[in-house]
Amino acid sequence: MTIHSIVVMGVSGSGKTTVGENLAQLLGAQFLDADWLHSHDNLESMAAGRPLSDQQREPWLHAVGENLREASEDAHDLVIACSALRRRYRDVLRTYVPDVYFVFLDATPELLRERVTTRQHEFMPASLLESQLATLEPLGTDEHGVREDSAKTPEQIVRDVIDGLS
Repeated sequence: MTIHSIVVMGVSGSGKTTVGENLAQLLGAQFLDADWLHSHDNLESMAAGRPLSDQQREPWLHAVGENLREASEDAHDLVIACSALRRRYRDVLRTYVPDVYFVFLDATPELLRERVTTRQHEFMPASLLESQLATLEPLGTDEHGVREDSAKTPEQIVRDVIDGLS
């Protein structure tokens, strides 16, 4: 099976960027952190500790989808780190690339809290973790993708994803 568009999804602290960068490198794909596609207003809101509304997320999700579609149309492999917390958010991405593959990085709330409180993130304070956990709808069994335990090392997660794609 050949996958050209992969979204590494999960809440803050799950390891999306690290896993996504490593996965892209091993696959010879481009990597994009969807955080950088947020509007300036969204970044300011998050930095102030205010969770984004669905209305605020909508243009961002379409920007992520556009990047997926452009890479797909240009026959480039792309790995994007994107929270994609709700199924309807993932549905938006599927309107751009129907066969997008999701790697859901799942972790216990305790592990996530430990990670986000021990790191510095310029616009994603630890205080937003609870709202993300409340918003999260895990990847459904009917969705194209895989669930990975983010308590494993990023290297093990990447190996497992690649093995699963083979």
